[in-house]
Amino acid sequence: MTPAQLSRTVLHTVRRAVEDDELCVAVPERVTVRTPPRPGCGDYATNVALQLARARGDALVIAEVLRRRLVRTPGIARVDVAAPGFLNITLEAASHTQLVQAVLSQGPDYGRGDVLAGVRVPVGTGDEVRAALVAHVVRGLVAACGGVVVAGDGPVVRPSPLSGRDLLTRLGPDAARWALLRPAAHDLPDPAPARLLSQREDNPLFRVRYAHARVRGLMRNAHRLGITSAPGVYDHPAEAALLALLADHPRTLEAAARHRAPDRLARHLVATADAFFPFQDLLGDLFRDPARDRFHDVCPPPPSGERKPSAVHRSRLALAEAVGAVLAGGLHLLGISAPRHL
Repeated sequence: MTPAQLSRTVLHTVRRAVEDDELCVAVPERVTVRTPPRPGCGDYATNVALQLARARGDALVIAEVLRRRLVRTPGIARVDVAAPGFLNITLEAASHTQLVQAVLSQGPDYGRGDVLAGVRVPVGTGDEVRAALVAHVVRGLVAACGGVVVAGDGPVVRPSPLSGRDLLTRLGPDAARWALLRPAAHDLPDPAPARLLSQREDNPLFRVRYAHARVRGLMRNAHRLGITSAPGVYDHPAEAALLALLADHPRTLEAAARHRAPDRLARHLVATADAFFPFQDLLGDLFRDPARDRFHDVCPPPPSGERKPSAVHRSRLALAEAVGAVLAGGLHLLGISAPRHL
């Protein structure tokens, strides 16, 4: 169950509670669910009860009504009420498996859809290099979400301090695009080659592209060892962090398109890559030499003895493959290459 699906489920639950006269509130147009800021608070949280209580009623009472209904929903394992009126929702393990299966079935197209069907997004034109690039990428994002681009103003961004020709000369196409797309619209791009071209952990673009290359390396190693991926049960905190980001990918694409903000997608890719590296260590005993630095690709020996692949290895391999698909799809929408080797 993705955040978008869960949002619709919560909204439907509110509507049914109102129809059954259990709640006397105005049904909102949309309900937002988010990943909780702290572990131990479920997979997702929503403040819909607080929203509804602004107009009428007590938030905790409304939350309890919704909790009793939501907990009976297939795919939801548990719902807790937290003061002053939050609903913390824990999904069934099967929902995580289905999420990985959904990503693998759609590949780099995961997250695309028709969520913006009928929505008209105004996008302008201009000669300034950053404004033109952002507008171009926004058009692709809107199309990926099923929306329609119409002539209009913006998005308004701070201009690049360098011309397009200078950016390409200094940085090359991938780093030049990242330099212009990664900062928020009101921030000034920083096209410093020392930061954007360095192959170190302090370079976000390198981390994103390296994470994708590392996934491809894992898949090559798995193929060589005769190991196939198979989504399974995920209960490790490092897995939970990745699953939350994968589930949030469609919402991120929608927000980036709706708000004409490619930087939202760029930040999401960085967060996904950063969550991948700790998770990668869970596969270390099978796919890499633990003595080597995690930012250095290796070719491990075939598994033997206790290092033979298990169902856990196959399920984690499937999750890694799903991460690679999300990174590849996101980079493609930004117009940046997703290398198989780096």
